Amino acid sequence: MKKSLSLLVMLSLLVGLLVAPVAAQDPVVIDWFVGLGTGTDQLQIDTQRAVVEAFNASHDDIELRLTLAASNAVAVDTLSTLIAGNTPPDIVGPVGFTGANSFAGQWLDLAPLVESSGYDLSQYPESLINLYRTSEGLIGIPFAVFPALLFYNVELFDEAGLNYPPSEFGVPYVMPDGTEVEWTYDTLAEIAQILTVDANGSDASMEGFDPAAIEQFGFIHQWSSQRAELSTFGGAEFYDDETGEVTIPEWWAAQAEFTRAGLWDKHFMPNSTYENSQLFTPTVFASGRAAMARVQLWYTCCLGDLTAQWDLAVVPSYSGGTFAPTDADTYRILASTDHPNEAFTVLTYLQGEAALELLTTYGAFPALLSLQEPAIAAKAEQYPSVQNWGVITPSLEYAAVPNHEYYYPGFNQGEQRFADFRTLMYGDTGADIDLAAELARLQADLQAIVDEAK
Repeated sequence: MKKSLSLLVMLSLLVGLLVAPVAAQDPVVIDWFVGLGTGTDQLQIDTQRAVVEAFNASHDDIELRLTLAASNAVAVDTLSTLIAGNTPPDIVGPVGFTGANSFAGQWLDLAPLVESSGYDLSQYPESLINLYRTSEGLIGIPFAVFPALLFYNVELFDEAGLNYPPSEFGVPYVMPDGTEVEWTYDTLAEIAQILTVDANGSDASMEGFDPAAIEQFGFIHQWSSQRAELSTFGGAEFYDDETGEVTIPEWWAAQAEFTRAGLWDKHFMPNSTYENSQLFTPTVFASGRAAMARVQLWYTCCLGDLTAQWDLAVVPSYSGGTFAPTDADTYRILASTDHPNEAFTVLTYLQGEAALELLTTYGAFPALLSLQEPAIAAKAEQYPSVQNWGVITPSLEYAAVPNHEYYYPGFNQGEQRFADFRTLMYGDTGADIDLAAELARLQADLQAIVDEAK
């Protein structure tokens, strides 16, 4: 009897163990850091918090938390402090190349996660994916993109009796005499001179034109960096990671000569004095006194003061190739994360299901092909007079590779040296510089910066 009772007790205990509730496993916490790029305006913060709430409501195994820098100005220091304190976030973004370069070497290679999860990279143009392929691997997936386009003032073209720039790649430009020519930077320079007008009404192609009294310019690289301007003639890995050598390529030298001539010989581009003149405020193109501006798509943010009708065209070609320097923001995962798979799940959510909501609040254009049509529709509603929104998506195929903000040792110092070179070109000293000597000096200085950084 006692034996039977003991057996019964044991069976009861066993059954109790089998039916006892299993303690729920705590969700993996993924921390999302915002501020290294855009994202710190209040409306953006509200949207990001809503995205976090929606994610957490649909995921029991992952808890997404949002960490905000007080501003973009302090974001690098804030993130550096978190990393140094051994409390780094898992995901950072949206962030562009320059912001990400402050933490070069610390980003996770996403290629193994893409492969293991079966994530479909064919959703994006290959040219944009290539922007994120580096010696460290695939350090990002395209998200928000801003290709270089040609903004042009319709009214100034009409006034000059000139045909508009092409709105399709490979289409020739029709000159005033009816001849068709390839749409190159040489062609742009020729018509830009006709569109550059002094106070007496003479254009830059006429005798008697006064370069000291220009009231309208034919062309400008609006709000541009030196490396972006150089990349209009082709991207370049000017720093060789294997040899450690810095080389200014010949097509960059050709682009610098195009700019020097446009500023000081042919006078169709504004120098610094003109750029800062009250006549050309709030910006040269938005003043209505520039016929063409090569600038990234984000410039649609800042045309509110322009009363003249404007439209979009494709950028010209150089030496048989077309290159559209493209600004690009995305989300990145720090290599220090303890939960790469869960972090990748969040990243693909931000770039997928939540993408349209986030892109809208950031004022950005989607790299995701399926979202580009509604994004263009939104732009058309904002600027109903613009006809050629169709130039945006094809321009992404011509993104200059590598990106004009790609990392190299001594990046911050090097970028300042590029900026100093641009100041020299556009300043009053630019009229008399020995360009070949200055390019050689730029190369030597960049080499010294790289050597010291290494």
